[in-house]
Amino acid sequence: MAQIMRDIWLVFRRYLVKALTSPIFMLVSLSQPVLYVVLFAPLLTSVAQLRGFPPGGAYNVFIPGLLVQLSLFATTSAGWSLIAELKAGVTERLRVTPVSRVALLLGRALASVVTLVLQAIAIILVTLPFGVRIGLVEIVVVLLLIALIGLMMASASYAIALLIRNADTFGGTAFSITLPLLLLSGVLLPMSLAPKWLQTVAALNPLSYAVDAARAAFNNRLGDVSVVKGFVLIGLLAALSLIAAVRSFSRALA
Repeated sequence: MAQIMRDIWLVFRRYLVKALTSPIFMLVSLSQPVLYVVLFAPLLTSVAQLRGFPPGGAYNVFIPGLLVQLSLFATTSAGWSLIAELKAGVTERLRVTPVSRVALLLGRALASVVTLVLQAIAIILVTLPFGVRIGLVEIVVVLLLIALIGLMMASASYAIALLIRNADTFGGTAFSITLPLLLLSGVLLPMSLAPKWLQTVAALNPLSYAVDAARAAFNNRLGDVSVVKGFVLIGLLAALSLIAAVRSFSRALA
């Protein structure tokens, strides 16, 4: 166990340093969410007066959804780097190393998650001048949920990348999967404003429960059942996605 933890740490450190030493990547990743905060969120102030809009105000409803959107797109692209390494022959060289297969995948996934959490913290700080008020405990809970979503999506991205092994095909596949998840999660506008049939379809989307959980936590309702539902469902899917990714990675290195 100690050796596996050491391997995870070494792989994690390598990919985290690689991500953090690329300021252009960080700036580009943050630019879109910040533009949403500055240019889109103010439009919701009048929408917040509509019947069916969740309590808490426009920003406290929109920002949690924006964080879920960030976690969806920031980690789904993780598969591209894996495909690039497959093409470059990095995977072939890893076959002869003593590093655990679990560590090789989990380390890089955790690096993606930590990068995501740092971006989420930056966005929360940007929203404070707009009147967003959230306690420290609630911030920690939201960040934990975002981290779970990131782990789930990064692992799923790795599994799909190992199945497809083509960057162009992967891009189209990832977009085809993430777009319906995004639209049916209520990220931009709460699903409580949607027609009943659309709410029924959205109930099949696990990310809709994550958005509800994040909004409840953001509005100081940690005891709400939606928080428990969100964590349990996303945690379960993250574990299943990670298992699938590790198995696919082990087969690729066999």
